Amino acid sequence: MTSETWDLAKSGIKSDVGIHNFQTWIEPLSFVTLENGTLHLSSPTDFIGKWVIQNFQDVILSHVSAPGAPVTRLVCGSKGMARPAVRQTPDEAAPVLRTRQESTLDRRFTFDSFVVGKSNEMAHAAARRVATGGSVSFNPLFLHGRVGLGKTHLMQAIAWELQEREPTRRVMYLSAEQFMYRFVQSLREKNTMDFKHLFRSVDVLLVDDVQFIAGKESTQEEFFHTFNALVDQGKQVIISADRSPAEISDLEERITTRLQSGLVVDLHPADYELRLGVLQHRVESFAQKHPDFRIQEGVLEFLASRISTSIRVLEGAVMRLFAYADLVKQEVTLEQAQDVLADLLRASERKLTIDEIMKKTCEHYNLRMSDMTSGRRSRSVARPRQMAMWLAKKLTPRSYPEIGRKFGGKDHTTVLYAVRKIEELIAQDSQIAEDAMLLQRKLEG
Repeated sequence: MTSETWDLAKSGIKSDVGIHNFQTWIEPLSFVTLENGTLHLSSPTDFIGKWVIQNFQDVILSHVSAPGAPVTRLVCGSKGMARPAVRQTPDEAAPVLRTRQESTLDRRFTFDSFVVGKSNEMAHAAARRVATGGSVSFNPLFLHGRVGLGKTHLMQAIAWELQEREPTRRVMYLSAEQFMYRFVQSLREKNTMDFKHLFRSVDVLLVDDVQFIAGKESTQEEFFHTFNALVDQGKQVIISADRSPAEISDLEERITTRLQSGLVVDLHPADYELRLGVLQHRVESFAQKHPDFRIQEGVLEFLASRISTSIRVLEGAVMRLFAYADLVKQEVTLEQAQDVLADLLRASERKLTIDEIMKKTCEHYNLRMSDMTSGRRSRSVARPRQMAMWLAKKLTPRSYPEIGRKFGGKDHTTVLYAVRKIEELIAQDSQIAEDAMLLQRKLEG
């Protein structure tokens, strides 16, 4: 392999990891050498090298391997000859966690590093309950939510916790894609009995992204029988997907019914407080290892308000700031953060309009749109109007005067009073707090 072939491989890597991750982590890498199945890459800093190995080694190695000449080891560091990582082939990989060395789990995904908020507290509580290893009243536990809300984090946290509590328990964590791969492999090698024995002899089975098997009849058949065998033995099953069982098209009805027979928990989009909490937790963890790291006050609040698509995107943003700070060796200011994250901020710009906020608020309180712009002062109208103004200020970049004009020509002091009044009531009135949370969730979802 030469630097030219590495450049060719990078185009395939870009399509797999996405343009933002590619520009931040892969583009700065330089080819050093390829010897005896070990690829050596040079990175600007050891921090970047370590991050690449932790998050992208499998993607990189799959693109640089050639037929008959697999690359099984990646070395990436500031000198291109540090931080080795060994990549197991699918045949060698062992999702069953007998020892830490065999684990396919990410050590970052534990309960200690999971930030809990209103949008995920039910899922966290259920995952914690299962992770204690005792008997539970629900089986399976089904976690669902859109990408980047923490499903995989909770799944892996359960596996880690179970292993630490009872190291002798057979805990298997894998994706639905890996399940299918192993099943197809067993058919090809005519050893389906070994496959059945492997999966039906575990104490706990965790399958991530089960929507992947939808439409794959043979895999669904085997999954159904594996599921039944484990549940009938009283073994715990935990499943995740990007939507509820009933919403997964091309999934057999009998599987849908079985998945719904346990506890189904929805992870909702993270609210502002949870997003800020995640950022603060990540910064605190990073600062413990990098005491020279400094970030200007207000930067995290800015990111939490602007990036609401997913926790994963938010964490990617703060990791990019960590890399930037590691390179420039100075405090991260708001202006620098806006520059470094310009592409993410553009992609995350809210498309929400004040008209949409007014409409949703009217639907929630059973009012007419004309009530939002009227001068009526009865509490049944004024309070929802104040709520809509508060939401408009919180969820859009509009100024007080702009918001006032949309609400029938109200002046900016009226809007300011409304915003402060709702903030005050949220802290005092549980019903107002619940209304605000539900409306914000609907509008952000």
